[in-house]
Amino acid sequence: MSIDRKLMKNGNGWALSINSTMLGFLDVNPETDMVKYTMDNNKLIITKSEKKIEKKH
Repeated sequence: MSIDRKLMKNGNGWALSINSTMLGFLDVNPETDMVKYTMDNNKLIITKSEKKIEKKH
């Protein structure tokens, strides 16, 4: 599956919005899970990270 998305200006950088359908395919809960970005032959690969978001007290 592939989806074309535009990047959005975010401060001094750019952001990519990931919709709930893609988060579901990745089994990612954005409130608790982190994602991992990997570059491979000019391809950006996004996978679910083993790391979790640390809760602030």
